[in-house]
Amino acid sequence: MLKLSELKFDEKGLIPAIVQDAYTGEVLTLAYMNRESLEITLERRLTCFYSRSRGELWLKGETSGNYQHVVDVTADCDGDALVVRVKKDGPACHTGEVSCFHRPIASPEGDAVKPFTVDDLYRLICGRRESMPAGSYTTYLFEKGLDKILKKVGEECTEVIIGAKGESREETVYELADLCYHALVLMVEMGISPDEIRRELARRQIVDHKVKQEKMR
Repeated sequence: MLKLSELKFDEKGLIPAIVQDAYTGEVLTLAYMNRESLEITLERRLTCFYSRSRGELWLKGETSGNYQHVVDVTADCDGDALVVRVKKDGPACHTGEVSCFHRPIASPEGDAVKPFTVDDLYRLICGRRESMPAGSYTTYLFEKGLDKILKKVGEECTEVIIGAKGESREETVYELADLCYHALVLMVEMGISPDEIRRELARRQIVDHKVKQEKMR
C-alpha cells in the first residue's frame, strides 16, 4: 500500500489518472490530479481532478450529475500514474459519449480502424428483432420462440465440446462463434443486455480483488 508521499507528482504537482469503468473495464477518460484533488477523491470516494486549463479543482459530476463513485485507486510500478476504477452515474465525456475515447483513428488509406464487436452483433440482432425481415435466420429463431432458441444454444454447446474434444482449434473457434451468436439471440429474447453480463463479471472481479486485499493484510 503506497502512501501519498511516495507518489511522484510532476514539476507542476500533477499526476495523470486513467479512469476506468469498474464494471466493463472500459477506459473512460484521462485526467490529472494534484495532491489535494487526490485526497478529496480518496476521502469522498468521488473523482476529483485538477483542471490544467482553468487552474482549479473540479469534482466530476458537480454540474452534470454524472458522478464517478470510486471503487479503488492503484498506482503504477513507478508511482507516477494512477488507475481509478469507478461506478459511473452517467457519461464520462462532456459530449455525452460514454467514454472520452470514442474517435477511431483512420489508417493511412483513410479507413477507420474499428473491429466488429460483440456489442455490434448484439445491436444487429436487436435490429432484426424489431424489423423481423423475411428470410432472416434470426427472424426465424424469434418467430419460433424461446424453446427453439434454447434448443439451438444447447446444440451449439455440444458442438463446441465436440470440436474441443477433437483438439481442433479451428473448429472450436467456429463453434464458439455460433454459440456466441445464439447466446446473444437468447439475451435479446429475454431482454438481457451485454452490460448486465459485464456488471456481473465485474462484480465477481471486485469481490475477488477485495478478498485478495484482505489476505494481504
